[in-house]
Amino acid sequence: MNVDDYIAKQPEKYRATLELLRKTIKKAAPKAVEAISYQMPAFKFNGILVWYAAYKNHYGFYPMANAVKVFSEKLKTYDCDKGTIRFPVDKPLPLDLITEIVKFRVEENLNKVKSKEVSKKIIKK
Repeated sequence: MNVDDYIAKQPEKYRATLELLRKTIKKAAPKAVEAISYQMPAFKFNGILVWYAAYKNHYGFYPMANAVKVFSEKLKTYDCDKGTIRFPVDKPLPLDLITEIVKFRVEENLNKVKSKEVSKKIIKK
């Protein structure tokens, strides 16, 4: 299964929003690669950036726990758990906020890679 298959298998009323979410994430992280992970669409860039999925009453957006924590003030009107944000299906997606979170995750993953590179250099010395 690929992302196109995942979206095509969803009820029609969710497809346009899933495509909008997909497009928003891709625009925020143009070098990221789409994948299916844990049976959900995901974007990878130096590791997983985010996952997303459609459910009966919400769209699940999974940007990892630290992102939810960092953006907790901006997310207070949404149902959130450790690494999960639930956007109601009957309201527009907060595209600017999603973009901000994805860009944060790109930076987070880039910093993780830089950190590993520094560690390797220290070990070699």
